[in-house]
Amino acid sequence: MSVKFCDSETKADLMRAFAGESQARNRYVFSADLCKKEHLHVIEQVFRFTAAQEQQHAKIFYDHLQELNGHTIVIDAGYPVDNYKEVDKLLRAAQHNEYEEHDDVYHHFGEVAASEGFAKVAASFQKIARIEKTHGDRFGRLAQLLEDGKLFVSDVETGWMCLKCGHIYQGTEAPKVCPVCQHDQGYFIRMDLLPGC
Repeated sequence: MSVKFCDSETKADLMRAFAGESQARNRYVFSADLCKKEHLHVIEQVFRFTAAQEQQHAKIFYDHLQELNGHTIVIDAGYPVDNYKEVDKLLRAAQHNEYEEHDDVYHHFGEVAASEGFAKVAASFQKIARIEKTHGDRFGRLAQLLEDGKLFVSDVETGWMCLKCGHIYQGTEAPKVCPVCQHDQGYFIRMDLLPGC
């Protein structure tokens, strides 16, 4: 079934997704600020890294709306309030929200877009859904490490990288202070958690 874009449910879903991604970006920046205060710089950087990707997702969805320049799209939607003061709760909330986008929201939006004849929009929803799964997995892994007291400790020897200078250390615990740049342990990340790994 082919539908005019201005009369479609897809346009509203795009605006919902744009609003959701924009809010996720801000929630992650706020979460990063808390992590910085807690000297959990590695989690701070993951939140900031993910926030930048959420901003890009928002732009992709917004760009699909370009033919409606000058119009106002009224939507009805719900968005989470995750204003926790505990980093582990922020990570678990982020994990939940990312999985919800992957498991339910974007798959549904993609199906609607495809049924209305908007193949490019459907593809964007499906591809971004897979990225959100990756985000959720990473947030969940960090939450588990933090909850288990193993963010900077490993049961087996592993590689740790200082996010400030790039120094790589092999061991079962990240150094308390980087021997190269003298930044604290909070800047060390397991090599297998580096973006792209």
